[in-house]
Amino acid sequence: MALRLAPGQAQFVSSVEESLAEAADEPGGRAIYWAVYDEEMPVGFVMISDEVDGPGYIPHYLWKLLIDERHQRRGLGTATLDLIVDYFRGRPGVEVLSTSAGEGDGGPIPFYERYGFEPLETPAVENLETLMGKYGEEGNQLIFPILKRGDQFTSSLEQVKQ
Repeated sequence: MALRLAPGQAQFVSSVEESLAEAADEPGGRAIYWAVYDEEMPVGFVMISDEVDGPGYIPHYLWKLLIDERHQRRGLGTATLDLIVDYFRGRPGVEVLSTSAGEGDGGPIPFYERYGFEPLETPAVENLETLMGKYGEEGNQLIFPILKRGDQFTSSLEQVKQ
């Protein structure tokens, strides 16, 4: 499919060929993909994950959305998202549609936010002192400290010496 990205968009979305290669490299994501047409003309590409194989993959996920640069700003991305949302609404037990997007000038985040997507505000990394004891003993068992390079080796060596 000869779809083109607008200048500066390559940092945010991969080509159709790259997306298909990624789907082949990640079979556990169980990619489902479609061409997007405006009447008879191919104008885009969309790829999702619905049911997935294992915890390394996100179910009910908008994996890729690409509208050709010559057809952007005509409502085709929104219309495509409408169809994807309708698809997932028809699936029993699906309550959330997720996606990911790169940040930066010309990026897709404003488009997704206008559609109704909300950014996750969950920190990926937090100071250990802030978290310890905050969620009780059970919560403490779910906290995994990040060690400085070599700390684990040094700690293991000290245990062996004792």
